[in-house]
Amino acid sequence: MNAAVFAIRLIIGGLLLVAGALKIGHSVELAAAMAGFRLLPPVAIGALALGLPFFEMLLGFYLIVGLFTRIAATVACAQFVVYAAAVASAVMRQIPANCGCFGPADAAVADWPHVAFDLGFALASAFIIYGAPGAFAVDRRLRSS
Repeated sequence: MNAAVFAIRLIIGGLLLVAGALKIGHSVELAAAMAGFRLLPPVAIGALALGLPFFEMLLGFYLIVGLFTRIAATVACAQFVVYAAAVASAVMRQIPANCGCFGPADAAVADWPHVAFDLGFALASAFIIYGAPGAFAVDRRLRSS
């Protein structure tokens, strides 16, 4: 179980790290992608486009090293559910929104397979919550001190 949690932590954490890193420096493009979903007011989009890449990278880092593992996995799970809901909303409203998940080069359009992937990542994050912290986690060292 510990090894499986560790492996899933690396996958989800790595995914979040890469997704965040690819968005850094592209807040205008990210804001445009977010606005395409027609869910948030412009003032929220601007702030979110600036902060989201760094938040995703921090969350990914916490998962990879196993620090605040259960909390980080809970936040990641909630984040993936929100992403899935946003994409599903765009699909149901027939809005051809670009997800922007992996920066400006990501031209993936919101569709049902994308919703399924986000829900799969949410499920993987829930597995981390259940089995946290897993092998090679900083949380284990903090507990034993």
